[in-house]
Amino acid sequence: MPRTVNAHAHRVRRAAFLDIAQQLIQTKGYETMSIQDVLDALNTSRGALYHYFDSKQALLEGVVDRFADGALATLQPILDDRTLPAARKLEHVFNGIAQWKADRKDLVLAILQIWTSDANAIVREKVRRLTSQRLAPILARIIQQGIDEGAFQIRSAEGTAMVVLALLQGMQELAVEQFVGRQKGTVSFEAVQATVPTFVEALERLLGLAPNSLTLPLTDAQTLRFWFG
Repeated sequence: MPRTVNAHAHRVRRAAFLDIAQQLIQTKGYETMSIQDVLDALNTSRGALYHYFDSKQALLEGVVDRFADGALATLQPILDDRTLPAARKLEHVFNGIAQWKADRKDLVLAILQIWTSDANAIVREKVRRLTSQRLAPILARIIQQGIDEGAFQIRSAEGTAMVVLALLQGMQELAVEQFVGRQKGTVSFEAVQATVPTFVEALERLLGLAPNSLTLPLTDAQTLRFWFG
């Protein structure tokens, strides 16, 4: 007879591997940590680990995937709020994601170290795809609401959502470059600050909004200082 899998026990055990992997990524660094470190921390076998994750990279992807799941779960009440206009809903979504990252700064910085390594190009691409797959329907839903309200002067919610995603990913790549530059002392805080209005202006124009219609977390100097120092 086939073995019956206890779904709850499976989730709990899988989460335990992810908890240890995340802890090691934050304290030891992904490049330095090993599969054996994970096994030693849980006092378990390689075979037990491979039942859930077939490689160190799969562990990393699991940590990032869980991080994204948690962030997006916090957005559901915003999306379901029928009293919130689309423009404000968009702000709350960006603010919610920014706050989720800020509350987990150590993990974000650890992932950032992985992100900037040339050896992890495949991981970067998978994260980009993960972001697109999960954020695209959320953005499309909000944009369609804005169209229905007459607030967003555009034709296609789905098409515009993909363009917004491309804009966000471009901004994220620039932010990573600037973060690294700040650490090296080659980029000034003023240079970082100067890029933000351009991004917000591009987003407003894309949605057909009047200038200064959106207030996003990166427009706040305190938030920029929190990340860029």
